[in-house]
Amino acid sequence: MEFYEALRRRRSIRSYRAEAVPEKALSRLAEAIRLAPSACNNQPTRFLFISDPEIRRRLCACYPRAWLAAAPVIVAALGNTETAWRRFDGSSAHVIDTSIAMEHLVLAAAAEGLGTCWICAFDQQAARQALRLPECWEVVALTPLGFAAEEPAEQSRKPIDETIERLA
Repeated sequence: MEFYEALRRRRSIRSYRAEAVPEKALSRLAEAIRLAPSACNNQPTRFLFISDPEIRRRLCACYPRAWLAAAPVIVAALGNTETAWRRFDGSSAHVIDTSIAMEHLVLAAAAEGLGTCWICAFDQQAARQALRLPECWEVVALTPLGFAAEEPAEQSRKPIDETIERLA
């Protein structure tokens, strides 16, 4: 799929078919994540592609929506608070770096004909515990991953002049 077409087609999908995600598609998504830039190239991210039923059950307890559990894969986007670059005020850039990689994932998924839905409204501490992660790893975002069960309606967007301003 052409890049700008993937941008236009990407939607938040909340209904999934049980059909498995092809391994070749998962490999291409992994490469898209790997290519994401990060501050000082520290690459403080890790993405978990979860299909294990027990891990999925524990993770879905942190965000109990049937449509998350229905997707054949759940992706957890992790950021490392210890290895990420630090801003001048000392705060970690792990959320920014992980978010950039997450956007690579969701756009690559759209190009593959797969659906995603960026989730950030979940219990982060419970998710970290569900995944049995060390303290340095934060679960920044989750997304279901799979084939959409239905095509979502196109969303309206603000006009460009309401979102972009050129300062010359």
